[in-house]
Amino acid sequence: MSDTGAVHLLVHGRVQGVFYRASTQKSAEGLGLTGWVKNCADGAVEIHAEGNREKLEELIAWCRQGPPIASVSGIDLNWTEAEGFSSFEIR
Repeated sequence: MSDTGAVHLLVHGRVQGVFYRASTQKSAEGLGLTGWVKNCADGAVEIHAEGNREKLEELIAWCRQGPPIASVSGIDLNWTEAEGFSSFEIR
């Protein structure tokens, strides 16, 4: 198995209006990951992250909690192919 990859997440719960996107960006950048995070119309937050698989696992663990005022009820997770992002952005 390769040490790099990508993961696509849909995070459900009280995750909008609680600095989830900005906190995700800060966490991902701190882990050296690239990709993006955005709010969804249904109240979820969608994340695509790429980089070292161990660091991706750390981000997934962080996403299960989120920032202090968030309340994560569940995560849909799908390992996928990297698209070659050069930074981690909020969309």
